[in-house]
Amino acid sequence: MAVRPTLDFLKTEAAGGVVLVGAAVIALILANSPWSADYFRLVGAPITIQIGGFTQTLSVQDWTKDGLMALFFFVVGLEIKQEVLKGEFSSLRKLALPVAAALGGMIVPALVYLAVNLGGAAAAAPQGWPIPTATDIAFALAVLALAGRGLPESLRLFLLALAIADDLGAVGLIALVFTSHVHFAALLGAGLTLAALVLLSEWTDAPFLLRAIGYLLLGGFTLKSGINTSLAGVAAALTVPVGPRRPGQEPVLRNFMRSLHPYVAFGVLPLFAFTATGISFEGMSFKDLLSPAPLGIAAALFIGKQAGVMTAVWIAIRSGLARRPTGATWLELYGVALLCGVGFTLSLFMGALVFAPAASLADREAVLGVVAGSVASMLAGAGVLSIAARRRRAARGEEG
Repeated sequence: MAVRPTLDFLKTEAAGGVVLVGAAVIALILANSPWSADYFRLVGAPITIQIGGFTQTLSVQDWTKDGLMALFFFVVGLEIKQEVLKGEFSSLRKLALPVAAALGGMIVPALVYLAVNLGGAAAAAPQGWPIPTATDIAFALAVLALAGRGLPESLRLFLLALAIADDLGAVGLIALVFTSHVHFAALLGAGLTLAALVLLSEWTDAPFLLRAIGYLLLGGFTLKSGINTSLAGVAAALTVPVGPRRPGQEPVLRNFMRSLHPYVAFGVLPLFAFTATGISFEGMSFKDLLSPAPLGIAAALFIGKQAGVMTAVWIAIRSGLARRPTGATWLELYGVALLCGVGFTLSLFMGALVFAPAASLADREAVLGVVAGSVASMLAGAGVLSIAARRRRAARGEEG
């Protein structure tokens, strides 16, 4: 049975997914309306932050991507730590299926993308292969909650664990692929700050303000070092103590998850969707969607994800390495595999890293590919899960 924090997480994530969809739709409408100039002026407005010797000027869009999204990755890191200690990653037997599914769901989409973009076409962009490797937890869980009413809770836990493993893989890709020029003085500062946070983790009763200052220092040093701030978010989360401050109090890790997750689900992620998906279709045609980069992304998300996840799941279960989620059918697992093709947030995030600067033709095409592949996966997954749910209801009616 799922622990209470996991159930609360699922409910918040599903509701946040609905808000996320709304923010993306509003951005697309504004970017192609008479107010488009105002929208792009807003997301491109420069903001300067100066604290002592630290000075950084970025646009609203870039502060959201490189600043606020670090908080999203901090929560992802908390979720990973929670699942490793007491959840779906707490034993090798539990870990096997979601990790195998996540690996299959990263490798096959990357290969599908490269197959489309290594043909020598003039507009090919093979460097975009990491974009379709991610799964959007919020969107996927929102669709599962809406379309999969009455399906086993084990499916939701499986999708959650799979998506978290997928996110961990995406963070690793960001570290390996999107780090180029490193400023070693800032990197040293980040390392020393992280070491201090590790030491501070032994003091479970430490004031929150002290931890917050450490997290901000780590984020600032990482931003200046040239390494993506997503890594700082995950690393900081792993230093959060597990135990309670005092006997009878809520554990620090659980308190952080409960307190921060609503702000991320209903604030950070919708704001990122609002600033990242607002692309103008002016000067673009349906032909642009069929160019190698967007076509490769869409095909990788819709075809590669479901193929990779289902193949890995089938091999893991048939080989005896893992067990099928309790009470789940193969049709229901296929519906979940389809939902893994909803890349959205992290796919847009990596697309912005690959095809910077934002609003370039390549970046707009990448957004088109992510939206097309994610929507197709969302609709197909919802359809399959709705059929599976109806079958369960019919079976219960026959039994009654």
